[in-house]
Amino acid sequence: MQVFKFGGASVKDAEGVKNLAKIVQGYPSTNLLIVISAMGKMTNKLEELTWAYVKGEEKAHQLFEEIKTYHFDIISTLFTDHKNPIYDDVANTFVEIEWLLEEEASDSADYLYDQIVSIGELVSTKIVAAYLNLIGCFAIWADARSYIKTDNNYRDANVIWDKTEQEIQKHLPTYLDRGIVITQGFIGGTSENFTSTLGREGSDYSAAIFCACLNAESMTIWKDVPGVLNADPKWFDETEKIPQLSYHDAIELTYYGATVIHPKTIKPIQNKGIPLYVRSFLQPEAVGTAITGVATPLPVPSFIFKVNQVLISIFPKDFSFIIEENLSHIFNILHKNKVKVNTMLNSAISFSVSVDNDEEKIKQLITDLSETFKVKYNKGLELVTIRYYNQQTIDRVIVNKDVLLEVKSRHTCQIVMKDKA
Repeated sequence: MQVFKFGGASVKDAEGVKNLAKIVQGYPSTNLLIVISAMGKMTNKLEELTWAYVKGEEKAHQLFEEIKTYHFDIISTLFTDHKNPIYDDVANTFVEIEWLLEEEASDSADYLYDQIVSIGELVSTKIVAAYLNLIGCFAIWADARSYIKTDNNYRDANVIWDKTEQEIQKHLPTYLDRGIVITQGFIGGTSENFTSTLGREGSDYSAAIFCACLNAESMTIWKDVPGVLNADPKWFDETEKIPQLSYHDAIELTYYGATVIHPKTIKPIQNKGIPLYVRSFLQPEAVGTAITGVATPLPVPSFIFKVNQVLISIFPKDFSFIIEENLSHIFNILHKNKVKVNTMLNSAISFSVSVDNDEEKIKQLITDLSETFKVKYNKGLELVTIRYYNQQTIDRVIVNKDVLLEVKSRHTCQIVMKDKA
């Protein structure tokens, strides 16, 4: 039994759906579970719709029409028979948003986000499942909210593993014996049957959850790159594919911000010893990258860039040392504001962290920290992480840069920097 995950780029248009179907047809017609993201950039568009609705902006209705048009254009290309049930099925799914837009926003923004943005995954999977059935590839559509059970921490829900495993094992093996199962990434369901989401780009994690609970033979993430690269092509003209990665290195790379795999993906499959393959849907015959328990050092240094960083430096107001009690208080404030630390460094009288610049969160974070500490910060910075670094690789990334902070361990170097004035 195998688990495939296809992201939004793979199903951004009708040709993408056809290409997915062609890949799937090359595999057995049963015991394959496919997790699919929202089409193209629809998650971004649905986010925009959510915030427009929450703020009571008129453009919410226009955005909703654009979202519907985008999907129905794809449907009309794939399904020339307008009597195909997919037309009504997708229209009925969009009704859930229509009902919300008829009323003023009164629930919490995070709750509303999950109810609206999740529609992207529901619609994309219904379209793909219907198309597979149209071409004679029997597919069963499954609602991930019935299987992945979470708490009520909307927008970043925590999986309740025992209930999730119980629900997955109760029903899905029977479906998988009959055909291909199509389900959604990114979304889950609460005990009150409300929709929750697992955090942005969480579809990889969803696939890993299904994989672990079904004790799958393997998991494959289909991307628009040939595998895991040693750097993002956006930042480097020349990149190299890494043919094999250990679970440990994969966790390190994703933790530091490598976007090819969601950070939470590796641990569930590592616990079960399930190999993960990253392959290209543009070149499906190519081998890609294998991530396994084999401890193989990376053949080349890997570079991870994060932009729009804020470097926050925290000092005691009373000239005392930064001690365990202060650190505990600082981390409690970071946790309360849901701010993730990308790198940190402490000295006797200061503690510095680099974090993503979420304007609202950072503003509140600095306010809360300033009640107890003296706080200084710099915005508009870059953070580069080099895995298996040497001095040559460091020199390569700091050309025409001012280095504000540098943290080194045995295999990893992190540098916070800005352009020279």
